[in-house]
Amino acid sequence: MPHERQHYVNGAWLDPLEPQLFDVVDPSTEEAFTQIAVGGPKDVDRAVEAARAAFPAFSHTKPKERQDLLRTVLGEYNKRKQDVADALSQEMGAPMKLAIERQAMTGVAHLQRMIDVLDSYRFTEPQGTTMIAREPVGVCGLITPWNWPINQIACKVAPAIAAGCTMVLKPSEIAPLNAIIWSEVMHAAGVPKGVYNMVQGEGGVVGEAMSAHPDIDMMSFTGSTRAGVLVAKAAAATVKRVAQELGGKSANILLPDVDFPTAVTKGVVGMMINSGQSCSAPTRMLVPADRQDEVKAIAKAAAEKLVVGDVKDERTNLGPVVSAVQFDKVQRLIKVGIDEGAELVTGGPGRPEHLNRGYFVRPTVFANVRNDMTIAREEIFGPVLSILPYKDEADAIHMANETVYGLAGYVQSADLDHARKVAGELRAGALYINYTMNDVGAPFGGYKRSGNGREYGKWGLDEFVEIKGIVGYEAA
Repeated sequence: MPHERQHYVNGAWLDPLEPQLFDVVDPSTEEAFTQIAVGGPKDVDRAVEAARAAFPAFSHTKPKERQDLLRTVLGEYNKRKQDVADALSQEMGAPMKLAIERQAMTGVAHLQRMIDVLDSYRFTEPQGTTMIAREPVGVCGLITPWNWPINQIACKVAPAIAAGCTMVLKPSEIAPLNAIIWSEVMHAAGVPKGVYNMVQGEGGVVGEAMSAHPDIDMMSFTGSTRAGVLVAKAAAATVKRVAQELGGKSANILLPDVDFPTAVTKGVVGMMINSGQSCSAPTRMLVPADRQDEVKAIAKAAAEKLVVGDVKDERTNLGPVVSAVQFDKVQRLIKVGIDEGAELVTGGPGRPEHLNRGYFVRPTVFANVRNDMTIAREEIFGPVLSILPYKDEADAIHMANETVYGLAGYVQSADLDHARKVAGELRAGALYINYTMNDVGAPFGGYKRSGNGREYGKWGLDEFVEIKGIVGYEAA
């Protein structure tokens, strides 16, 4: 890949002004396989200057022009989907089937959805003699994570372009190569100079410089709650808009009438996909206390059927977690779960027996977990499921809501009306009934410490516009 040691600024690949090399590690082998150049505040200044210069012209383009541009981006992205999947498989450890069918395809989904949204989105709306105008917020700083990287790049860049904003992207330095490919796609699509810029770098350096930058009008951040707090604090001095999608500890309530073999198995598999590295993963499975033994047996069987290993093998379900830091965190929390008295049903500390290197984690299930235990409170971000018994429905709803997070929630029931009622009681931004397919047009974002914005579809576009009321626009 020719651009690993460059940033993309003002329509060109440029060497960093503050060069420093950063190892990109293959989590399957624990070995660095390339290096990227990470930048600093001067690189941010250069990119922001380009975005600021491009904003006046791009903000006045017509929605149809921006829609056509997104169509061109989608066409170029489709040519590079396999390249994206290959990069993700190596840099973050996604099994190849997951990398192409779920990870890379999210780029297609978000681009196509935003193209469709522009068919009906109203940038101007008369209200009597007043005109309500929706205008681009300005220069946007976009910070994206390593766990679903293309998903988060696409669901920020697409609405920013649709709104008429210009932007600077800082992708995760842990999984940066997919963002380089994305930037090559943007260049091939002929995105006007300065509209889209990318600066590689570390969060504490480049991310902080972006968040505090006086010429950035909005920060859109996806990552941990801890890092989100730092972004918000750095942004506060310039009173810029901050939209955040942060951590989660989502509950999956299995009501007594559900088919347990199906619901438990799907819950285990759904939670552990991407090696459990999903902020919306259903990590707390809430089950009737008198059915817990049955649930344990089903969950044990489901977890032990998952194949952990070679990401190039189509039979593999789970690859490694992304890094040594993440592996150590997961191992620590598994040990804490055991030490605090949770029942280890399967899995546990260490790698699977057949693997002697790589950041691979044994699919782990705990039962008899209490809501005050660390493994029920902290976001583990690994293939670790907690089963919590509840007394009755009110107890289940209370337990589900008894968390500082509120990103997602799940309800399983044979009675759809009943499931809807329970879903309505959960304090979370994204609710999923009976393991429905994901909808990239539904608003995605959290309550409480899971964030304060919404992404995807129309809701994502709303985040990138300012509302202007022009009173007296029409004569009375």
